[in-house]
Amino acid sequence: MSNKSKVTAAVTILASSLFLSGCGLFGAGEKTEIDPPKDVSLVEDESSLEEPKGEQQPVDEGEKASTESTVKTELYLIDKSGYVVPQTMELPKSEAVAKQALDYLVNNGPVTDKLPNGFRAVIPADTSISVNIKEGVAVADFSPEFKNYQKEDELKILQAITWTLTQFDSVDKIQLRINGEDISEMPVNGTPIDDNISRASGINVDASDVVDISNSKAVTVYYIGGNEEYSYYVPVTRRVSEKESDNVTAAIQELTKGPAGSNLQTSFMSDVALLDQPKVADGKVVLNFNENILGSFKEKKVSQDVLDALVLSLTEQKGIESVEVHVKGSANLLNEEGKPLSEPVIRPEKVNTGSF
Repeated sequence: MSNKSKVTAAVTILASSLFLSGCGLFGAGEKTEIDPPKDVSLVEDESSLEEPKGEQQPVDEGEKASTESTVKTELYLIDKSGYVVPQTMELPKSEAVAKQALDYLVNNGPVTDKLPNGFRAVIPADTSISVNIKEGVAVADFSPEFKNYQKEDELKILQAITWTLTQFDSVDKIQLRINGEDISEMPVNGTPIDDNISRASGINVDASDVVDISNSKAVTVYYIGGNEEYSYYVPVTRRVSEKESDNVTAAIQELTKGPAGSNLQTSFMSDVALLDQPKVADGKVVLNFNENILGSFKEKKVSQDVLDALVLSLTEQKGIESVEVHVKGSANLLNEEGKPLSEPVIRPEKVNTGSF
């Protein structure tokens, strides 16, 4: 996702979600996190060299015994619709956190009892893994059992490994080996593995609306998957024309357009539009929307899921650490509780931390 540091978004947004119930926003005068849709939560980020990008939340004294021995880690799993989706889980603390994260991606491994309904692990059963991290590159070495997967899962496996490993501050890109030998392509269907595979390579890539792939660029946005009982954010990399003026505008256009031909949902109405060119300076982007981003015109309220999708999507982009939203030039907006949205909103690294 992502930006590798804690980012704040001075954002003004709220309204009713598609099938999500927003969890109350934040009070004025305090920095607060983005509230997620129902059953989904986000975790603050405080990274160390090889710790997952997410700090433990304060706990009661009576809870410390159990939480001090665990750490929140994002595992990229496959949902019932075939999307690669982050699920944040409490894993036992380990000095080898990157290796542990991949161990929890192994089918029939330690993740089995933790899997949300409809989700499955991505790495073939009985695969042994070692991970060595040096100068920003995580070299993952797999045993021969790694080859025992269906070809239709190949790209998903590659994306899941890449995004799981690059959640750690010490990892920018990855390299794969089987039995100690470097591989330049995946072993079953021959998907190429270039020398700089990273999050920039995308996830759940959708190029359905692009005629000329060679003259397109990638933009990753967050849609909503799942159902009323458990909903979650799904990152999707859309291919958009190189002619798009900038990536911020392109991302907002993809959010308003919505996912193509899938069961995902967007939190944006199709008539939401920017009135001015986005202004990016010092890590902050300032956006001026029309009134259609509001859920309540009279009270100038905007919806929580719009806030979530906007901040998650835009802070994926290099150089953007915060988002400030205006409506017709005004930042005088309210949350769903009627409180002013005048303070920064923290955008954590970890998403989808609901109980299953």
